[in-house]
Amino acid sequence: MSQDDGIHILLAEDDPDDRLLTRRALGESPMAATMTTVEDGAELLRYLRHEGEYRDNGEEPAAWPDLVLLDLNMPGMDGREALREIKTDAELRRLPVVVLTTSEAERDILESYNLGVNAFITKPVNFDDLADAMEALSAFWFDLATLPPEHDADE
Repeated sequence: MSQDDGIHILLAEDDPDDRLLTRRALGESPMAATMTTVEDGAELLRYLRHEGEYRDNGEEPAAWPDLVLLDLNMPGMDGREALREIKTDAELRRLPVVVLTTSEAERDILESYNLGVNAFITKPVNFDDLADAMEALSAFWFDLATLPPEHDADE
């Protein structure tokens, strides 16, 4: 778990409405979780690598996420490229990544799994279904699954 023993989810999503709805849906879950959002794959990688605006600079470093929710279709570096970077980086590859996207395309599903995604969820279109999906996601990842040890920069 993250430093404060709370669940920390990092959402990479370019659409502000989808970020807001996902945050609200997570809030409906009985799971105590915080969510940080980034707007594209490049910002996601800067966050995870503590680069650019996420450099430590003697302050509290950005919280290491317990789970990344990743949209595939973002401007600039999209989710596929970010996933490829994460899963080929020795320091990041153990991080659980779940694709959460509107795509139902078989090629997106196959490519995501080929790149090493841990799960693929097609984003529900209404809020109640999204809240149910976030609750099920939280229950699986934080009640049932065993996650890898917390990230340690000294490893």
